[in-house]
Amino acid sequence: MADFDPEKFEDKYANYFPELQQAYKNAFNRMNDRYDSQLVHAIDQQVLNESEPFYEGDGEFRIELPDDPYGRISGVVVDEAKFEEVLETHVEEIETELRRVFGFA
Repeated sequence: MADFDPEKFEDKYANYFPELQQAYKNAFNRMNDRYDSQLVHAIDQQVLNESEPFYEGDGEFRIELPDDPYGRISGVVVDEAKFEEVLETHVEEIETELRRVFGFA
């Protein structure tokens, strides 16, 4: 684990790229074990690849998603309600992993 510096997180890809990769990978693996793997892969590759993590302070992170996440999905058939449920859970998993990787959990 890297020593976390909120100011360095402003340039997160230069300063914390391995930690970010690990958090996203851990969340992906957990989701892939619990949900349809095609849907999890589609969310990972077509939505979360364009997401942006932000440090909110007090050990909390948030994930900003690209516009129209459901409209980005192709190659998998899923109704919007199920998609939203799985995406929300996936984002929560990433935020949890970010807290863990950076020593807040």
